Amino acid sequence: MSHSHYDIIIVGGGIVGLATAYKMTLQNPNKSILVLEKEKEVAAHQTSHNSGVIHSGIYYKPGSYKAINCVAGRRELVEFAKQYQIPHDICGKIIVATHEGELAHMNKVFNNGIANDVEGIEMINAAQIKEIEPHCVGISGIWVPCTGIIDYGDVARKYVELIHAKNNGSKVLLQHEVIGFEKKGDTTDVITSKGTFNGNYIVSCAGLQADRVTKKDKVKTDSAIVGFRGDYYDLTEKGRTKVKNLIYPVPNPQFPFLGVHFTRMIKGGVECGPNAVFVFDREGYSKTAFSFKDTAEAFGFKGTWKFFAKHWKFGIDEYRGAFSKAYFLKRLRTLIPDLQSDDIEPARCGIRAMALSPEGNMLDDFKIEFQGNSMHVINSPSPAATASLAYGNEIATQAKAFFKLA
Repeated sequence: MSHSHYDIIIVGGGIVGLATAYKMTLQNPNKSILVLEKEKEVAAHQTSHNSGVIHSGIYYKPGSYKAINCVAGRRELVEFAKQYQIPHDICGKIIVATHEGELAHMNKVFNNGIANDVEGIEMINAAQIKEIEPHCVGISGIWVPCTGIIDYGDVARKYVELIHAKNNGSKVLLQHEVIGFEKKGDTTDVITSKGTFNGNYIVSCAGLQADRVTKKDKVKTDSAIVGFRGDYYDLTEKGRTKVKNLIYPVPNPQFPFLGVHFTRMIKGGVECGPNAVFVFDREGYSKTAFSFKDTAEAFGFKGTWKFFAKHWKFGIDEYRGAFSKAYFLKRLRTLIPDLQSDDIEPARCGIRAMALSPEGNMLDDFKIEFQGNSMHVINSPSPAATASLAYGNEIATQAKAFFKLA
């Protein structure tokens, strides 16, 4: 058993926790920083199960943390990827309206992009859609040239490398699940499955476990994490001829999900999806995964029931897509009408942490709980991977101010 002291202990080795640690090493070069990750590798959950898109920032409410940090974070990420030779491709994407009812919201998305200073975007017509993606059919669209693709696992591993390179005692430890916290005067003992570590300050960026880690530290939060699984299909070799890069629908303005879309992957292949269905196991990457603890906690939170009451029709529709290839294909054909059943095959899934309020509302922006010598990031919303450097900088800056770090 070990009992080492660090200036700052970060709980969570996903891309936000690692970016925060990396930025803290830059802002506080004399501070030793420890990152504790419960899995055998970093970026094991949301980071490595997303679609690998470098988002432009076009969707988000102007002036919000998400909008500001996505645009700034994207630009910084691209420069970071160039500097460290991380494979990426700024290939651009199209957002496609397929019927008149989508045009008003598509125009709002475009105007958000202009307000958010997303460079190079332009409205395109049906013929221009065909020029960019010959198999896609739409009545109008938006060309977003600054969108790209990358493997965020690669990015996270580079953050680890840079944290260790500081040579000031900072490190990332794997397979160290945080079990509890004990206050020791002005410091805190962080008890893990492999030892106890003492820290002057605690920051948690625990993603799917964010609310639980917060409560273990006896810090109050009125929000709870509910998981949503996204199922993907891969295009077969035959199907891949029908997609060049990235094709997105106009998103439903009532939800933070972007709808089923087509994404060329940086390491090969094209994914289509995801849907968004409530999960009964926060870390269960299959359609039938079940955790009694996760299910009981979700249904024991009144916000879950209020959310279901508001969105039950959406939920039923998403579940149909989860268990019916024919229904999933029907949704994909909205964008590519000549897509056939043998063009797609079932693939992986991902799980997204959604923070819900007691009123059943999805938290749309940052939420951090501060108390004593700790701060807990309850919600670092999508596009957290794209914006990881900006989010990490924001969290590190807030920590520096709250903890009064010299």
